Amino acid sequence: MIDEVDLDLPVRAALPELEAALSARGAAVLVAPPGTGKTTLVPLALAGSVRGRVLVAEPRRVAVRAAAQRMAWLLGETVGGRVGYAIRGERRTGPETRVEVVTTGLLVARLQRDPELTGVDAVVLDECHERHLDTDLALAFGVDARAALRPDLRLLATSATAAADDLAVALDGPVVTAPDPMHPVDVVWSPPPRPVPPPRGMRVEPAFLDHVAAVVRRGLVQATGDVLVFLPGRREIDDVARRLGPVDAEVLTLHGGQDAVHQDAVLGGSSRGRCVVLATSIAETSLTVPGVRVVVDAGLSRRPWTDHARGLDALVTVLASQASATQRAGRAGREAAGTVFRCWSEAEHAHRDRDDAPEVAHADLAGFALQLARWGTPDPSGLALLDPPPAVAFDAAQEVLRGLGLVDEAGRISERGRSVATAGVHPRLGRALLDGAEATGADTATEVVALLAADVQGDSDDLEELLRTARATNDPRWRAEVRRLRQGSGPRRRSGATSSQGAASVVALAYPDRLARARGADAREYLTTGGTGVELAAASRLRGSPWIAVADAVRGPGDRVARVRLAVPVDEELAREAAAGWWHDDAVVAWEGGDVVAERRERLGAIVLARRPLAHPDPAAVAAAIRDGLAAEGLGLLRWDDAATALRARLAFLHAARGDPWPAVDDEALLSRLDEWLDLTRVRRRGDFARVKVSSALRHLVPWSEAGRLDELAPTTVTTPSGRSVRVDYTDPAAPVVALKVQQAFGWERAPVLAGVPVVVHLLSPAGRPAAVTADLASFWDSGYPQVRAELRGRYPKHAWPEDPRR
Repeated sequence: MIDEVDLDLPVRAALPELEAALSARGAAVLVAPPGTGKTTLVPLALAGSVRGRVLVAEPRRVAVRAAAQRMAWLLGETVGGRVGYAIRGERRTGPETRVEVVTTGLLVARLQRDPELTGVDAVVLDECHERHLDTDLALAFGVDARAALRPDLRLLATSATAAADDLAVALDGPVVTAPDPMHPVDVVWSPPPRPVPPPRGMRVEPAFLDHVAAVVRRGLVQATGDVLVFLPGRREIDDVARRLGPVDAEVLTLHGGQDAVHQDAVLGGSSRGRCVVLATSIAETSLTVPGVRVVVDAGLSRRPWTDHARGLDALVTVLASQASATQRAGRAGREAAGTVFRCWSEAEHAHRDRDDAPEVAHADLAGFALQLARWGTPDPSGLALLDPPPAVAFDAAQEVLRGLGLVDEAGRISERGRSVATAGVHPRLGRALLDGAEATGADTATEVVALLAADVQGDSDDLEELLRTARATNDPRWRAEVRRLRQGSGPRRRSGATSSQGAASVVALAYPDRLARARGADAREYLTTGGTGVELAAASRLRGSPWIAVADAVRGPGDRVARVRLAVPVDEELAREAAAGWWHDDAVVAWEGGDVVAERRERLGAIVLARRPLAHPDPAAVAAAIRDGLAAEGLGLLRWDDAATALRARLAFLHAARGDPWPAVDDEALLSRLDEWLDLTRVRRRGDFARVKVSSALRHLVPWSEAGRLDELAPTTVTTPSGRSVRVDYTDPAAPVVALKVQQAFGWERAPVLAGVPVVVHLLSPAGRPAAVTADLASFWDSGYPQVRAELRGRYPKHAWPEDPRR
């Protein structure tokens, strides 16, 4: 088929080497920059070297249609002949189809149904550098199927970046590199004139979008050719389009949410004048927008992010990596010399991440884990995955699947899980589609799931209102998803449940961990069964609902609670039914709110439905709660009288001076040995701590063989030559201290020694004021005392000031 194409693109030069590699090894990696023909010419060349079909997998639907249409056009045909495509809910192929372009998600589904890929002789995984979850799965399953079932299957992974070593290792094949004929691209650093706060969650500062629009107008004036503008999402595309106002060019938009007709019109490009194309990252590598000579890069990307601890999913706006910026800039130099305007500084660029993190590192892995379980490998360590899933995220995903009844405790897929895995939606929505049909009727369940799966947006957080609007306007994206979900679902059963009841049931079944009960009197803040705090907007129509089922919520950095974006009212009976697996009736003995709590609790997850006091709590559980309280609040819960404080200081001194067997008595040591010195059976509540005799308790730490030496080694007082007792201060465990008037020390040749440590002597004037401090009393008498004597004896003539106080 390649012989029929009279188009000399750079990848042609690499085709002989690529064919040799695939013939010899059966697998290879092709590194070819965007615009060099790897997506269109390579599949046509492979079709001429194999008898079966060539399957080309693209990460995005828009790229699937564009690639198929381009190849068919090169052959002088229409799509559906020798070149066809399939995306979710749409397929255009025929009996003569030799090259079929599909999404990576559909390739994964086909491998699951038919691991041998009957009738397929070659698979091309395009744009593997983008590292989507489905791409990683398709690669791993393809390698596994080839090793076990189809050694003749040719596997080719393509990448727009040179970092292909990991792909080569996974495929066990060589790397073939196509020439890069990119024309020179001038980089113009165009940061905002004033600092702008970075993106937060989904929010991009309006001032920054003002700046992007200004840079676009500048690019139109300073350079020729079409302008391709990279923005993170649809909202920013619309905002910049409004900010541009009237310009000397047609303003077009390109993103994954548009219909095929609109996307094809933008990618055609043959009959239009100069234009500005405002696009998301789909134009970064997967698609070629013709005529582009200027790129304006906002330097932002949008990616999925999951808060695994709270079970919340969101899209977040992040700074694009250096590698991403390079790919975007290259779009200006594919057909001629071009210019890229980067809306940030060169200094900032140096501090950006070098590469984008793979999706497996930050996304919700529930669907990923279900596909692994369906493949028969719930433990992914044996598959050729480019990166292992993070343990915390993968464990959270498996916990979700177990809670939905889709896998067993070992991670093996259940029959319910197999049904859900074929639905083509997130496992949560698949479970709601399956069980919701029984509870509310298939029509209602399908419509609600389609609303959530298609991510239909509205101005209200009330899901019921959004559903009514979608029905009234016959929203095209929603209606297309409804049709897709109904395909192959069999006869549809209607239910007597109202639309409101149906929506509530479906959302509750999909998100049993997001069923939430009101916390306050105004019913604005809620606690979910999963333990997350969520909050309704001040103007929400849902306020006042005792219970809600949350379909979507987002928690930004630093937010105390998550903000509800879409929910539906439910009642407690439905909550109990949908979250039956979260119901518990436990005896709880714990330290809470500064005291021991002993009660029986009926709860749905984190929501306590009822409490009953425990008359006879387990003593061991009470002791454990006391330990937790002391660990949390510290030993200050005990009453440290003077005797206890003094004993603790003496023991600390002896531990520092002699070590074992004298015990350490710092907080950490005492807490670690609570059971050895504190009788926890005498403590039931916080108030009981005040009755504990801490000084008596501490003595239990001293071995009986040493207990009699405590007063000898660390006495509470020492006796002066005149027979006076002076208190020893052990505040500093490194050295004990005595404080006495100078005259009281007369007759001491040197300071007393306790446990081998000389006492530090604080000498005072007759009036009790500090006169000198010494740890070497013998030296002080010789060198320090004469000066003290000279200074003080005139002020205190009635006191003795002998020249040699040692006599």
